[in-house]
Amino acid sequence: MSARMLRTALLLALAAVSGAASAHRPWLLPSTTLADEEPYVTVDAAVSEHLFDFDHVPLKLDGLAIVGPDGKPRTPENVLTGRLRTTFDLKVAEPGTYRISLFNDSAIVSYKVGGEMKRWRGPLADAARQVPAGAQDAKTMHLQTRIETFVSAQKAGGQPFPLQGSGLELEPLTNPTDLHSGDAVRWRFLIDGKPAVNLPVSLVPGGVRFRGTLGELRYSTDAQGELKIALPTPGMYLLSASFGDPQSAQARRASYAATIEILPQ
Repeated sequence: MSARMLRTALLLALAAVSGAASAHRPWLLPSTTLADEEPYVTVDAAVSEHLFDFDHVPLKLDGLAIVGPDGKPRTPENVLTGRLRTTFDLKVAEPGTYRISLFNDSAIVSYKVGGEMKRWRGPLADAARQVPAGAQDAKTMHLQTRIETFVSAQKAGGQPFPLQGSGLELEPLTNPTDLHSGDAVRWRFLIDGKPAVNLPVSLVPGGVRFRGTLGELRYSTDAQGELKIALPTPGMYLLSASFGDPQSAQARRASYAATIEILPQ
């Protein structure tokens, strides 16, 4: 892993826990979440400091999974990675809702040898073998990052999306497309398949650099892991949450982020 890629991974790990206003955020941005006429949508994937701006690095598509309204996988088309973003097209010919998801399950190992800090990132199963004998201050951070967006063609609906039961997940009790300002929605967050109780949830609108402020809306799930809110003003938003203990030597940090589009009434 290059120094720049590792630095980005560490920034994302920090963002997942701190929710800092200046943190670099990964996201998937569809050209629309409700395709009425054209049978294609284009999706941008990037990591940026300003939400939905191309100002840092492209988001890798390792672990990309697209599920159609029939519950079957779909394949992206015209995949292209540039210096600041990755982009691809998705055919949405069948009516219903499609889930576009990136899931990364890995570990970052840090330790000192002779006073020099070393870092490694890779599969969790290989983490223990990366620390040499005599190393000091060894720490392992288990990272589970899930980044999603949803697109409906002609109408919302279809087969319920399968849940993995690992990491932080969203069970969309209210379909996450065809959303309108003022609508009441119900979404359930799960951690390892169980309700994520009292989980802090953030909703940030795009256009941060034009406002000069983050404009973050903060919520919390209830005893069933459900988030029940009335949707704010129209626009593209990033819905995000994180779970974990960053202070533990065997820390796990699970994060979730989904791009949603809120339309006018």
